[in-house]
Amino acid sequence: MSGEFEASIEVDRPVEEVFAYLADGRNDPEFSPRVLEITKTPDGPTAVGTVFRSTVKDAGMKTSREFRITGLVAPRTIRWSEQSKNLITAEGGYDLEPLPDGRTRVRIFNVLEGHGLGRILLGLALRAARKDAPDFGRRIKAAVERS
Repeated sequence: MSGEFEASIEVDRPVEEVFAYLADGRNDPEFSPRVLEITKTPDGPTAVGTVFRSTVKDAGMKTSREFRITGLVAPRTIRWSEQSKNLITAEGGYDLEPLPDGRTRVRIFNVLEGHGLGRILLGLALRAARKDAPDFGRRIKAAVERS
């Protein structure tokens, strides 16, 4: 069982800057308060195969997450897939579109999938994610614009 949520925002920065910021998952704590810490392997520029490992806090519980970059087409597309074995996992990405005057439209989406007991919890997780999606988009916008 799975379900998707998404958000779109316009960022007052050129697409290349937005792409560089979002491709470095170590920036996630700046706009995602659930991410407590995050590391990147290997060092160097983000590429297909780069892995980001994080500790997140959801619904009062800390879990470890591991995401692998599965698609990267500068400066327009970033895709990831969760490799960790949690009750609910995610695959998703960013689509970036250059706009006039050096702005960028960003679409973020995630497909959440429940595993085991996570199938029961998936509906709650999706409702929470969909409710937060507009604010999540605004947090991304603010973080990129102040970087």
